[in-house]
Amino acid sequence: MSEASKRATIYFDAGLHAALRVKAAHTNRSISDLVNDAVRAALAEDQEDLAAFENRVAEPTMTYEALLDDLKAHGKI
Repeated sequence: MSEASKRATIYFDAGLHAALRVKAAHTNRSISDLVNDAVRAALAEDQEDLAAFENRVAEPTMTYEALLDDLKAHGKI
């Protein structure tokens, strides 16, 4: 753990905590390492999603009704 690390108290569901303990033991890693990696992955995914929205902001939009009409007109529904 580095000096820049911060301590936090997290309450896990009992089953999830048991699974984390088993995975930590099997991978020779700490629960903190596993949780940090999972949080990093979730935040990176959020960042990718936001970037995708940003890239598509200029695309034309269509109402739900128009989408249904288009799907019906093309035999998709």
